[in-house]
Amino acid sequence: MSATESNMLPLGTVAPKFMLVEPLTGQIRSLDGLKSEKATLVMFICNHCPFVKHVNPQLVALAYDYMPQGVSIIAISANDVEEFPKDLPVKMAEVAQKLEYPFPYLYDETQDVARAYHAACTPDFFLFDGTMKLVYRGQLDGSRPSNSIPVDGSDLRRAIDAVLAGKKVDERQLPSIGCNIKWKG
Repeated sequence: MSATESNMLPLGTVAPKFMLVEPLTGQIRSLDGLKSEKATLVMFICNHCPFVKHVNPQLVALAYDYMPQGVSIIAISANDVEEFPKDLPVKMAEVAQKLEYPFPYLYDETQDVARAYHAACTPDFFLFDGTMKLVYRGQLDGSRPSNSIPVDGSDLRRAIDAVLAGKKVDERQLPSIGCNIKWKG
């Protein structure tokens, strides 16, 4: 299991817009239609990555804790499905249903959205404030499938709490680590 670090997109970057299909519903969803006036979290995940599987229960818990507070959470898969058929849209819909994702799980077939966000790994997290400026990019917490640190979402939760409280997010942020995004070609 090789590990890739996130690229750490510059803080203050404005969220790149997108329109992507949600395999579970067949709907086209846009950032403009999903974003929040409080905070918006964009997560790059996939079905097969052991790092994502390791944190999936915490992603669901985080959504149930913060979505009622007005935080928008969006998951995107951008992997090459020809090489990694476990990430096919039909499989994404199955995972979203099985794990009861309370957030939309969108498919980036062209990989243009992943490139626009400079996403590098799964999971990769991008938290934007109410003006859609990047305030956090980094790890969920220090837990990895290979260590015994509990998955508690502490790093990302601190950042979301700061945004909701109207405080500045600590700029000392550690990159996320996970499987590399499976690029086409």
